[in-house]
Amino acid sequence: MDGKQLCIHGHFYQPPREDPWMDTIFPEGSAAPARHWNERICAESYAPLAWARRTDGARIIEIMNCYEWMSFNFGPTLLTWMQHQAPDIYARVLEGDRASLARLGHGNAIAQIYHHVIMPLATDLEKRAEIAWALADFSARFGRKAEGLWLSEAAVDTRTLELLAEAGVKFTILAPRQAKEVADLGPEGKAVNWTPADEANLDIHEPYLVELPGGKSIAVYFYDGPLSQAVAFEGLLRHGDYFWDRLSGLARQEGLLALATDGETYGHHFKFGEMALAHALAQARSGVDGVRLTNYAAYLAENPPKRRARIHENSSWSCAHGVERWRSDCGCATEHKPGWNQRWRGPLRDGLRAVKTRMDRHYLDLGQTLFMDAEDALVQYGRVLSGLLDAKGFEREHFRKGLSAARRDTAWKLLNMQKWALSSFASCAWFFDDLGRIEPLNALTFALRAMGLALRTGLDDLEPLLLSHLGQASSNDPALGSGHDLWTREIRPRRETTESILAQALVRLWAEGRLPAPGGSAQVSWPGLGVTLRLDEAETPNELAGTASITWRHESGSDDCGWKWERANGGGPLAGCVQVKHAGKAKAVKCVPASYLAWGKRQDLALAWVRRAEADSWAQQCAEASQGAHLFLPYREAQTTQTGAERWGRLWSALCWQWIMGEVVPSGDFLNFLKDLGQAHPERALLAQRVGEALVALLAAEAPDYAELRRILERAATVGAEPDLWPAQNLCWSRLRGIPASREAALALGFAPD
Repeated sequence: MDGKQLCIHGHFYQPPREDPWMDTIFPEGSAAPARHWNERICAESYAPLAWARRTDGARIIEIMNCYEWMSFNFGPTLLTWMQHQAPDIYARVLEGDRASLARLGHGNAIAQIYHHVIMPLATDLEKRAEIAWALADFSARFGRKAEGLWLSEAAVDTRTLELLAEAGVKFTILAPRQAKEVADLGPEGKAVNWTPADEANLDIHEPYLVELPGGKSIAVYFYDGPLSQAVAFEGLLRHGDYFWDRLSGLARQEGLLALATDGETYGHHFKFGEMALAHALAQARSGVDGVRLTNYAAYLAENPPKRRARIHENSSWSCAHGVERWRSDCGCATEHKPGWNQRWRGPLRDGLRAVKTRMDRHYLDLGQTLFMDAEDALVQYGRVLSGLLDAKGFEREHFRKGLSAARRDTAWKLLNMQKWALSSFASCAWFFDDLGRIEPLNALTFALRAMGLALRTGLDDLEPLLLSHLGQASSNDPALGSGHDLWTREIRPRRETTESILAQALVRLWAEGRLPAPGGSAQVSWPGLGVTLRLDEAETPNELAGTASITWRHESGSDDCGWKWERANGGGPLAGCVQVKHAGKAKAVKCVPASYLAWGKRQDLALAWVRRAEADSWAQQCAEASQGAHLFLPYREAQTTQTGAERWGRLWSALCWQWIMGEVVPSGDFLNFLKDLGQAHPERALLAQRVGEALVALLAAEAPDYAELRRILERAATVGAEPDLWPAQNLCWSRLRGIPASREAALALGFAPD
């Protein structure tokens, strides 16, 4: 189809952050006040893109799902987290792909390498597994086969392209500097006149065909480098009109204008960047300046490649030295701090590769006795991880017949070992500037888990092998020390044992107020495992005892034991001592949570307590305030504030709540007192959130009370409270738009009349 065509691609990715035992993300201090970086970036980028505001300068005229109009890929591990922890945003991502599929015949979403490993540095089996797992995950989520696939850091070699083509992938996206040569087609359809390519002379407005040694081929797009750079780093998102003018000015009458950046650019790197994007997408959606939106797959279907290309082997979009950023001190860094180096990258890569090589050999040697084809079982394991195939079905297809329960358990442990070993090679471990950052430490944690599973399946302890390499690395921060120091201080304490798991389960039950009565039982679960605790009939004030059963996801059987929790008289709940008694072992193993648990796990227990304690405190405050509000007497002559104002002020949030929710009819002095005190009150944001949640509850009801919503907003305004309208606006737009009765409520929520 002729005319100016535009494709804006967002690469959405977060490194794996899951604890490899619990399979959940524990708190990360640098992301505070958010729980961790997934949560923070979801709030700052992924959610705003799903519900992007378009305004007339004062009121909302549209809430756009940008995923419906832009090309995108999401990392599978990130989508797994979103599916369970941000389901409304996850649903908008899927809806965006479905809508684009209906509009263009090809969906906006493309797949991404499963663990974001640097493919040229992976083994052949790892490449096959990463591609197969990625495509299985995509099919399970989007309900169709992926036509394109994003390579981690756009890192590419010919073998990777060949495996993509063999898997049915039609195209990938690279940086213009990754093109080595291009050629026209001769009369017989063969490439002729090969000429060197670079960013200056490469025509990036058409797809190219890369012919592969095995006889297959794959299409490659080269995005607009300068334009993408301007979006990511040069402030092009400062204003929607500015962004659109640049796009419209660069679009050609024939060919595709395509840009690609990290998706987090919109909202996280540049606040309100999603609004600039939504404006540009709306302009193109309306055909302004003759531009129309498309995606890579739709354009490829209409415009098969007419030219051929060869790539620079082992090249990437984020390292000028090929793929050296992920294995050496090449000079690429994010901050370029004086005196810092990245010599730690080599020992980290070498150490992880050394243990992975041993694990691979162990997997294949032992796996040949457990699987009909060990390599194929690993490649197909992604179907289990994605939910396309259940465990029983996988066993029927890939396990040898007649395996005992113990041998089947060993087989599952081997597959789980490979999963976490692959996680340790996620690219972010090497991307940034220091060994002591979250990402390298997470990679080493995944390796620790994989080595533990290898040990449980008969391989010798690989920790000394890893440390022989890691000891050669050092942080740039002298306080953090060497790789060996970091391992001892930060990584080894993360290892889960039966006693550490039970300690967390017991403290969490206490924190949530769910400890069972004598003779009773309770369950605690994380995505990766579940614990059932049973309490003995007898108990003493400072000592509890009982039995426990731990079950693991993707593993058969359970770990059963007895336990005793000696609670300390001082020092808080983490100072107590948990003892575990395993069957057949005479000696109990002790765990003192405050000493043994990693910071993130202790912080997680603290959050469990503060959520429950704050909820209980709020309920108590509201009960008190419901009576106390009636005791706020009008002022006397010459009185300017309430007697005992500081004490009333401590109840400000609950008193406001009583008025805003219509529980009391106060005096003017009461309202003025609340308004004056609330201008800088520390609970102002929390009250805004609570009122926002109440508005959502009203709108989500079977028969929404639109009049009450308006009254709540009016009452909130009288005391200067500013409710968080964002979720209520989203709900109003998605479910209630067009309903005549909701019009006044929509106006109150900030929507334009039409």
